[in-house]
Amino acid sequence: MSSVRIGVDVGGTFTDFVLAHSGRGQLYTGKRLTTPDDPSRAIVEGITRLLAEADVPVSDVSGIVHGTTLVTNTVIERTGAKVGLVTTEGFRDAIEIGREIRYDLYDLFLQPAPTLVPRERRLTVAGRIDTHGNELVALDTERVAACARELVEVHGVEAIAVCFIHAYRNPAHEQLAGAIISDLYPQLPLTLSSAVAPEIREFERASTACANAYVQPMMRSYLRALATQLTDMGLTSSLHVMLSGGGIATVEQSGEFPIRLIESGPAAGAMAACHYGALLGESDLISFDMGGTTAKICLIENGKPRRAHEFEAGRVRRFRKGSGIPLKITVVDMIEIGAGGGSLASVDGMGLLKVGPRSAGSVPGPVCYGQGGTEAAVTDADLLLGYLNPDYFLGGEMPLAHEQLEDVIVNRLGAQLGTDRDQTASGIHEVVNENMAAATRRYMAEKGRDPRRYAMIAFGGAGPVHAYGLARRLKIDRIIIPAGAGVTSALGFLVAPPAVDDVRSYVSNLDKLDFAFVNHLFSEMEASATAQLLEAGARVDEIVFERSADMRHVGQGFEISVPVPNDVLSGEHLAQLTERFFQSYAAVFERRVEDVAIETMSWRLQASAPAPRVATTFSQVGGGADAQDGIATASGGINAHKGERKIYMADFGWVTAQVYDRYALVSGALISGPAVFEERESTTVIGPDATAKVDSLANIIIEISTQKTPAT
Repeated sequence: MSSVRIGVDVGGTFTDFVLAHSGRGQLYTGKRLTTPDDPSRAIVEGITRLLAEADVPVSDVSGIVHGTTLVTNTVIERTGAKVGLVTTEGFRDAIEIGREIRYDLYDLFLQPAPTLVPRERRLTVAGRIDTHGNELVALDTERVAACARELVEVHGVEAIAVCFIHAYRNPAHEQLAGAIISDLYPQLPLTLSSAVAPEIREFERASTACANAYVQPMMRSYLRALATQLTDMGLTSSLHVMLSGGGIATVEQSGEFPIRLIESGPAAGAMAACHYGALLGESDLISFDMGGTTAKICLIENGKPRRAHEFEAGRVRRFRKGSGIPLKITVVDMIEIGAGGGSLASVDGMGLLKVGPRSAGSVPGPVCYGQGGTEAAVTDADLLLGYLNPDYFLGGEMPLAHEQLEDVIVNRLGAQLGTDRDQTASGIHEVVNENMAAATRRYMAEKGRDPRRYAMIAFGGAGPVHAYGLARRLKIDRIIIPAGAGVTSALGFLVAPPAVDDVRSYVSNLDKLDFAFVNHLFSEMEASATAQLLEAGARVDEIVFERSADMRHVGQGFEISVPVPNDVLSGEHLAQLTERFFQSYAAVFERRVEDVAIETMSWRLQASAPAPRVATTFSQVGGGADAQDGIATASGGINAHKGERKIYMADFGWVTAQVYDRYALVSGALISGPAVFEERESTTVIGPDATAKVDSLANIIIEISTQKTPAT
């Protein structure tokens, strides 16, 4: 029986779908406006239609992998559950005190980073574990029960978080408190900090536990409702959810630790970029994913995205570290900015054009959607500049309206700026490109990387429209636009390897390490990870473990990641671990400091199974093979050339661009710009200084001639 799997990416503006049919060796795509009042509605409607278009019976579907922005939106919009916190006596205000650092020293009107649990719902309990995991004071179990009753019956909380001092070293007190609360209120969502984030640093661990409790009721309800609706459709196959670190989890695991899904959608795009990089032999890439609401930039090196083990959610200021809610979770390391097709243009207090981070979303959407939008968005500008075909948006299913654009762009925005129609529309396009370029430069500079040394892979509904302009700003001369670019993130769900990340904190000087205890920690993590991967459908013999440790010089504030051998560790490994630390330290700081003691902080494990094999051919692609003697014609194929239209390029003015049907392009086609390539879910635009070639996998490879300047 053929395997059919479906990837679903719920974004702020659109919900994307990819169906992979192993028997036919084909991929099928779909895209629908997100339904923010009930995201599951767009999912069910989209899957129903996709199955009909692919002529696939419901019974053939073997699995669905899902990603969502619900957790992110809930934290940002502060629409989560009413949470109570039970913590150690004397630590009631630790979550509000934080690190006692102002994220902007010179702002007299500084807004503090938000706290999800107000003081009246933070209650304390006597009981104490020391740094070595020994009990100093027994837990006051009667007080735990009293706190639970007060939080539920007086404050009406919908979820409880428990965070005791040093629970990362010994979770016994938290587990006992959890058992007491669960006995009293069996249906109440409960989060133990030692389960969601068993790591040192009290503030961050408490913050993570509270954030998990904050989104837990909503996500449990949503996932259960979605699973029920899919079952009612006849889809009895497994439903999995992508984690922020790029791994895959079951619905049950996701409902237990929903905070780990906060970057689930963006992570899928990075995994898809890795997939294409492997197919094309491009191990080093800049992944550029621009959708309707945000743009995500991720660095892929040696075929893998970087990962981070801390994340800040809901920042008061997007680029100010310390202005958000710190979370101890594994995420794909990327930068995300409010720059998408729905990003709104406005005039700031200085009379300058500003684009984003506010977005029109899916409702009402940009003005050209004709759904009541009244503010100019990036998509509106792209339409006026000729980049988008108003009769072929979403394959013609969602015609774009010009009627109100003149009034919004010219009479409202242009009048304030003193610019005409072309200048205003071009200004919106250029400003959003420069916003993304500035963010990318900062992101790359922080990692000591030069963007000119990388190729860019661009996808998302708006990514291929803006990739050419962004690449020119970054002096990148090679762009890859994958087939089905508008739904590439949804494909990422299907190509991501099942993976689990786990961590245990154990602080010790390296030369005094208890290797038996470290082996116990890894054994415990491996057993847990294996169980989770088996539940996700992996086989024991194909699971691979990758170990690392967070280490630092004694006295330093933060640590670096150091690879650890997959052996039974003993004193014989001490020299090897020491040298690996020096190498990792030198890679970051370009120096070796050999006369200062080294200490370990946390021990990490990543367990993964092989990535699923999926088809590489999209069902719509390949409609026009008219190659002569094995050489594709310049037009790209029979019926590939759709005509021409005027497009506005910032450095060239209005130019005549040839328009092509991407689905009819054949392998080997070579096309000079200016040109526009149209497909159902996206549009690719290139200028006069660029050429595009179609490779054997139907990817468009763009070369920008003016960028061929050696990096210095």
